[in-house]
Amino acid sequence: MSRVVITGYGINSSFGFGADSLQKGLEQNRSGICRVDELLKCNGLQSKIAACAGEYNINVIPRLHRRSMGRVAHLGALAALEAVEHCGATPAMITGPRAGCIMSSTMGSASELYGTFDTIFTEKNMSSVSGMQFFKCASHTVAMNVAQMLGIRGSVLSPSAACASSMQAIGLGFQLIRGGILDMAFCGGAEEVNSMVVGSFESIFAAAPPSRNDDPETASRPFDARRDGLVCGEGAGVIVLESLDSALARNASILGEVVGYNTSASGSHISQSDSSAIRDCINAALHDAGISPREIDYVSAHATGTVQGDASEAEALRQVFGGRVPVSSLKGGLGHTMGASGAIELAACLMMMRDGVIYPTRNLEQPAEDCSGLNHIRQQTLAEINCFIKNCFAFGGINAVLVCRRFNA
Repeated sequence: MSRVVITGYGINSSFGFGADSLQKGLEQNRSGICRVDELLKCNGLQSKIAACAGEYNINVIPRLHRRSMGRVAHLGALAALEAVEHCGATPAMITGPRAGCIMSSTMGSASELYGTFDTIFTEKNMSSVSGMQFFKCASHTVAMNVAQMLGIRGSVLSPSAACASSMQAIGLGFQLIRGGILDMAFCGGAEEVNSMVVGSFESIFAAAPPSRNDDPETASRPFDARRDGLVCGEGAGVIVLESLDSALARNASILGEVVGYNTSASGSHISQSDSSAIRDCINAALHDAGISPREIDYVSAHATGTVQGDASEAEALRQVFGGRVPVSSLKGGLGHTMGASGAIELAACLMMMRDGVIYPTRNLEQPAEDCSGLNHIRQQTLAEINCFIKNCFAFGGINAVLVCRRFNA
């Protein structure tokens, strides 16, 4: 089996465009969450806060390709272009038969879906809908548009598992390269925010309540005693996975090594997470990596700020690691970027491992009783990280866990 390493990444988030913006925002413990009344203007919608990526220059994307992209694909494409530059791969390698693109989003472009159906229902005339709308609304819009833009001719896949989507994309890339099918894969996800997205969480009482609208920066509170719901965020993350042989052959910079992965389901509840299923997924990922819990130096938690979800993850972490391993969630400042969260937060973990620092859980003032017993990181902390795990969980009881370590030849 091939060893699988990480040779690049590209990031967009509410802190700005580019990986440097993500790092600076985390270093400064900033919040990208703000009140966005106009964006979330919709009858019946109570939540008015989100973590938005802001404006961007679509002219960076070739016109031939951007005409079939909605906002979510724009975000993914911009992250992919940065990832290409960061990894230093040649065009011949990217367009060869052993390079793939595995990218996801929770759905097609939410704004384009909204606009398409509004046109159909208002005008009752399909001819008013542009022929490009399908490509903007399709569930695999990010994967197919990024693959077309990069000229990918290998595997193009788009796992759709809500908030675990980009972690499943990275896990699939890991398995395909480890199995010798690909030499390189651009893996990750993208997400955009609009009223339809926020309203979906609000309808199941998972979004931060309207009482948070006037203090958006403190609304997302992972593991905290006063947590009361998640805040939707948008952005994109693309991780470049590569076989070790390929990376060494072209003298690429190696940022880390993926050594284990598992995805599984609870089979018990469609919207509530299950601590025993999370525990089993973590243990299976560690087993895949051949690593014991004692060797893990950091856990990047999924923790979104929901009451039940954070408690279930905390219980699972206590069962696997006890109270020794440092734990933090980055969603206090980034919001929950859903289908992009795994890739964005994995890039942040690689930065932490490189720099010997752990970024804290923003807004974690008092850990809740049901989230206690963990080594919560509440301020920036110097630490040597040689091996970490990244958790992602999603509706449908879906769990995905990745194990990474510092590269050692």
